[in-house]
Amino acid sequence: MYTSFFGLQEKPFAITPDPRYLYLSERHAEALAHLLYGINEAGGFIQLTGEVGTGKTTVIRSLLEQLPGHAEVALILNPRITPAEFLLTICEELHLQVPAESRTSTKALMDQLGHYLLEAHARGRRVVLIVDEAQNLSFETLEQVRLLTNLETATTKLLQIILIGQDELRSLLEQPDLRQLAQRITGRYHLSPLSIDESAGYVKHRMRVAGATTEAFTPGALREVHRLSNGIPRVINVISDRALLGAFTREDHRVGPTYIRQAASEVYGRPIPAPWLRWATAGAVVGALALVAFGAWSLFGRDAKSGAVPAEGIVAAQPATPAAAAGTTPAVAAAAAVAAPAAPALDQLLAQNANDTTTEAALARLFARWSITYTPNRGRGCEQATAQGLECLFQKGSWAQLRTLNRPAILTLTDDVGGTHQVLLVGLTDEAATIELGSETQELPIATISRYWFGDFLLLWRPPLAVAKSLGPGMRGAEVRWLRDNLRAAQGLPEARSASDFYDEDLTRMVQDFQRQHRLNADGVAGVQTQIVLDTVLNPTGSPTLGGAPVRAGG
Repeated sequence: MYTSFFGLQEKPFAITPDPRYLYLSERHAEALAHLLYGINEAGGFIQLTGEVGTGKTTVIRSLLEQLPGHAEVALILNPRITPAEFLLTICEELHLQVPAESRTSTKALMDQLGHYLLEAHARGRRVVLIVDEAQNLSFETLEQVRLLTNLETATTKLLQIILIGQDELRSLLEQPDLRQLAQRITGRYHLSPLSIDESAGYVKHRMRVAGATTEAFTPGALREVHRLSNGIPRVINVISDRALLGAFTREDHRVGPTYIRQAASEVYGRPIPAPWLRWATAGAVVGALALVAFGAWSLFGRDAKSGAVPAEGIVAAQPATPAAAAGTTPAVAAAAAVAAPAAPALDQLLAQNANDTTTEAALARLFARWSITYTPNRGRGCEQATAQGLECLFQKGSWAQLRTLNRPAILTLTDDVGGTHQVLLVGLTDEAATIELGSETQELPIATISRYWFGDFLLLWRPPLAVAKSLGPGMRGAEVRWLRDNLRAAQGLPEARSASDFYDEDLTRMVQDFQRQHRLNADGVAGVQTQIVLDTVLNPTGSPTLGGAPVRAGG
């Protein structure tokens, strides 16, 4: 959405490990250099560890891009497998033909693998095994990994093994039962989080790779990015992406600290105050404590020196209150008396309604909003929608985008144990969202839901054209005439007597004006989102909206 607004060719902060975006901090560069050296010269094991999101997989992707011509790689991404499955996966990665009767035999697989490694060595080839998420290897599989290092000639190890994992991998290999394997590790490299300067360089680097020619992030924003991400590249990506989207929705070409804090609030699901506010609050507390101490000294210290009634007597002479009896100040007791009972946390609501947060249940509710029928086990939901005159829009977006589209949507929420829940969004304001859970609706703060929602949503819309398709400059036909007529209607203009059916420069400007008015990507192409918003503005068929009423032009 925001790419053209910031002069970018693509989104700069995708969380997929794209080697083009690799930013080599000092530690990343050292790790990559040693991995390349190990492939060419060393043998045995190399261990690469780091916190979640520090760029381990990206380093490996870059390593694969720079492999020497004589190297062959077997890459294992899912190590939660048995020893036999582990060996079979290596053979498959090396394109070895394994007979059916040998696929479950550890000995047969080891023999075939050893024979291939000897042949590869004779041909001057180097075979490398890379195991990602190695902290998930079972003890039995780790022992099989150790045995692989026994495949050697008199002078050379035939297989170079690189183990990549989180910090738990270091703890795992320190166990006494695995000391034989740990002793064979020839290189250990740990990826630390980025420093404040490296974090700023990381953001600027990714923006430049994506095509930026100016600095969109202010220096203050870059400091906040580091503070709120703790220098973890993956978290930097998520916060920076949402901050760009936030600035775009406000048509601001500069991303300041406020946008970073707002983005972090959505990511962490809680308000993020400015750093100065924390110090101001701390100062106010210190000042208040100083005043209390001075007051206590004035009241009790001087009276004690003059032989006055002890402090205990003064307290006892005061009329007792229920709050005082409970050891609570009257102000706190009064606040507690008027406080409403705490609402259940969202994770509790999801757990309580687990049977009603399935894909089928969410689709049935969404279809009901459109007065159409969803039948489970009768094909895909979107195919059923198409058969009834509607289309699906499934993508990743933001709260601002949902407000613009203004349609009920299924949100995919992920709970704290990794379970996914599909809930129907039926209302949305600036501060709160209303979702359907079970037989009831729940209004919750946006920050609360953002902790569980990572942007995936699905909504339905009714295409005004016979076939849902984008309309762009140079096209001609009844669809173009429909677009021109409806844009005029959205502007409150009378219907033209003989509207042109050619998508000319005038229509392109009309589309761009409409897109800017509704904070869409102003590219002049009437794509799906532009058509949805145009239909929402006019709402000729009374389609369901999030606000309960259609949005009018200018709103």
